[in-house]
Amino acid sequence: MKTYYAKPGEIEQEWLLVDATGIPLGRLASEVAQILKGKRKPQYTPHVDTGDFVIVINASKIKLTGKKLTDKKKYHHSGYPGGLKMITTGDMLAKRPERVIEMAVKGMLPKNTLGRAMGMKLKVYGGPEHPHQAQKPRQITLEV
Repeated sequence: MKTYYAKPGEIEQEWLLVDATGIPLGRLASEVAQILKGKRKPQYTPHVDTGDFVIVINASKIKLTGKKLTDKKKYHHSGYPGGLKMITTGDMLAKRPERVIEMAVKGMLPKNTLGRAMGMKLKVYGGPEHPHQAQKPRQITLEV
């Protein structure tokens, strides 16, 4: 019996729609990362992008438990002396709620070229509208 490996040309990718209303951030991110990797499919192959496209709507309505809105901070540095910038998750959720989910999901994907390709298949929107009606996304509910 031979081991089956999926080839890039024979993979069917579909568009899935996820509503983030009331779902904890980490649970949402881990489920979306599994879908983007393709781990929910029987033809999963580690070195081939077998995942689906994921549209996340209502990103501004995710749930953060505990004091994460005020205590959890994101840092980045400009490269210049004194260039350390810091923003709390609550401020980021108020200004750009899409970025919170994107950062959480991309942190759970592989850190290589394949992981970056998987991250490009994630589309996040703060409200209930999205411009991907032509792709006919199938709505799914996550078990959290």
